[in-house]
Amino acid sequence: MFAVLKTGGKQYKVESGDVLRVEKLAAEPGETIQFNEILMLGGEKLVVGTPLVDGAAVQAEVIDQIKGEKVIHFVKRRRKHSSKRTRGHRQQLTLVRVTDILEKGADKTGVKAAIGAGSVSAAAVAAAAPKAKAKPAAKKAAAKKPAAKEAPKAEAPAGKKPSNLLDAPRGGKADDLKKISGVGPKLEELLHANGVFHYDQIAAWTPEEVAYMDEQLSFKGRIEREGWIEQAKALAEGKE
Repeated sequence: MFAVLKTGGKQYKVESGDVLRVEKLAAEPGETIQFNEILMLGGEKLVVGTPLVDGAAVQAEVIDQIKGEKVIHFVKRRRKHSSKRTRGHRQQLTLVRVTDILEKGADKTGVKAAIGAGSVSAAAVAAAAPKAKAKPAAKKAAAKKPAAKEAPKAEAPAGKKPSNLLDAPRGGKADDLKKISGVGPKLEELLHANGVFHYDQIAAWTPEEVAYMDEQLSFKGRIEREGWIEQAKALAEGKE
């Protein structure tokens, strides 16, 4: 009886007692391995796999881990640099002796079980067996409700609102506030929107009222820094 098995990308026709050199397998000398990729069985009746023969296997004993004949790889570049390179290689192989050909009932769950198709050893199976992981103790974390955040307190506007703000310019004509250094068209419109139309209004502001208007105009410190009050006094008195 013979079998055609596949291992390491190659096919081998074997009979019981044959000694093979196959691509290196993860096994130690003396271990028993099993080839599960059986393509054909021959004997009284020829069985051809589609692509494998179901339930068939070939068992073998590992004799030794060896190396194949040395192969020389020589490369020469004739042009330009005229370089030469020589390299040698010895393929690692496993020497096995076929002990049994199983037509059916191949042991694929025990010590010689195959991991998928191919060949494995007892040591390889033991190493590949999943280790039982200890289940971590269940931890019940107490649900912690986030502390309620206090609503931000509304900040009182800085300073004091000027008492001389107007709804409209006196006599229907506003002073040209752009004559004050630092006041442009946009800032003049903002002053008008806040009830400031005349020089004497700005000239009469107290420090608290200046602080309030700084906040309204979003130019903190600008009124004092650019001397608006002094400029407004001079303009109100007609001294430009």
